[in-house]
Amino acid sequence: MIKIENIKNYNDLKSWPFIEAKKIIDLYGGLENFKKPNKEFIIFETGYGPSGLPHIGTFGEVVRTLMVQNAFEQLTKCNSKVITFSDDMDGLRKVPDNVPNQNMLNKYLGMPLTSIPDPFDKFESFGHHNNNKLKSFLDKFNFSYDFKSSTELYKKGFFDETIKLVMQNYESILSIILPTLREERKETYSPFLPICAKTNKVLQVKIEEYNIKDNSIIYKDPQNNKLIEKSVLSGECKLQWKVDWAMRWIALEVDYEMCGKDLTDSVKLGSMICKKLGNKPPINLIYEMFLDQNGEKISKSKGNGISIDEWLRYSTPESLSLFMFQRPKSAKKLHFDVIPKCSDEYLNFNKNFHEDKTYKKMDNPAWHIHFGKPPKIDSSITFNTLMNLVSVCNSVEPKIIWSFINEYNPKLIPFKNEYINNQIKYAIEYYKDFILPKKNYKLLDEKNIKIFIDLKSTLKNLKADTKPEDIQTSIYEIGKKYDFENLRNYFQLIYNVLLGQNEGPRLGSFIALYGINRTIILIDKAIKKEDLSNRE
Repeated sequence: MIKIENIKNYNDLKSWPFIEAKKIIDLYGGLENFKKPNKEFIIFETGYGPSGLPHIGTFGEVVRTLMVQNAFEQLTKCNSKVITFSDDMDGLRKVPDNVPNQNMLNKYLGMPLTSIPDPFDKFESFGHHNNNKLKSFLDKFNFSYDFKSSTELYKKGFFDETIKLVMQNYESILSIILPTLREERKETYSPFLPICAKTNKVLQVKIEEYNIKDNSIIYKDPQNNKLIEKSVLSGECKLQWKVDWAMRWIALEVDYEMCGKDLTDSVKLGSMICKKLGNKPPINLIYEMFLDQNGEKISKSKGNGISIDEWLRYSTPESLSLFMFQRPKSAKKLHFDVIPKCSDEYLNFNKNFHEDKTYKKMDNPAWHIHFGKPPKIDSSITFNTLMNLVSVCNSVEPKIIWSFINEYNPKLIPFKNEYINNQIKYAIEYYKDFILPKKNYKLLDEKNIKIFIDLKSTLKNLKADTKPEDIQTSIYEIGKKYDFENLRNYFQLIYNVLLGQNEGPRLGSFIALYGINRTIILIDKAIKKEDLSNRE
């Protein structure tokens, strides 16, 4: 691994995690005059609202934050840690669509998530269930993080000193928040949400009086209009979201936190509150939201995104991390179609990393995905090629796929290369679930038979060990001879006829792997208008 001290110009590192890391460093004097702060750790925070099952976007925020943390530590050699914070004291506003026992949950609307029974009957509460779900899929990646529960910190009194600050600045905070609210909301807004002793609900009620000296509030009981005095300390109340966020930044000494675009206003107001309480707000990165196949924002309550487990059924953890790394400030569709692309892009980045002999390899996504230590892997066979090999062989048996690979490259002994072995399994699963159901082989019409006769003849003149690049060039030259408006249409024709799909692998690589003679037999069957969907 390259030592950062050997890099002459830090500013040459252009990848976004380094850019973000430099923003934090600027808080403490800049790269040249960096002064370690008077605290044990630089704090990176990620936030999670466990009102629904954690989705892949939650994972994305954590892995991106870890990438920034790693870049920061490389530049400064300063100790840091990531806090993954759960807002599990929030009241349940809506029952998620993707959980069981919905009727039961409806009875607990308005209560803190850690006070609601687990609809899955596995954990102490619904909040605990979702917290453990989050931790379990972060642990799959061996991430290093410090998990914090809002409920625990409130009830233990960890936030009490900062809450006192909020109390002392009650009116100033109102002056920040109230101008952003509708008129009817202004009448009842308070930074404090009392938790009812009788119903255990988080109450959105007007505060009649606040007492700085006693750190208490007085409100009317919604059921009988009686005045009730409530301490704001030790979890008797919780703070409204934007105030809560600012309070947390101060109490946890947070230096950096990213969030989704939907929280832009919350960042702005939280930062203003933070300054009003005499503290610097953290550096923020506002990332774009993930969209589902229909272009709608993915949601924990809707469950319309891809889960971690679903992604890992079809591809590697590295491909998922790459998806999260790429273009955090651009909205991206998150659906199953992106998985093969990410799988092959990762292979390419990994290859480029190990070929690069300069410090600029630190901008390579593979460097960030593996936190500075990318393993060297065999990238000679792409995921798309394997997937289409499965398709054309009409087999979901790994040993059959390995026989083709071994024939193509005798050095690759069946089942001995763990990475390729896993890629074959992923390719088979993806093929079964997404390719096979959509396969539609097109019969050659008279207009295009000549093209395939030409293709067959060209391949016959090639040696069995012809390099993939040379095979690709030969196929490309055939296409240029015919009247195609776009050569993409030419390749699509080949995919339609030989593979039964609109897209496919780079043909040179695929034919080299499948075998020139086998491809000739396949083309010959197509010319004879035989059913290519039946390989038996």
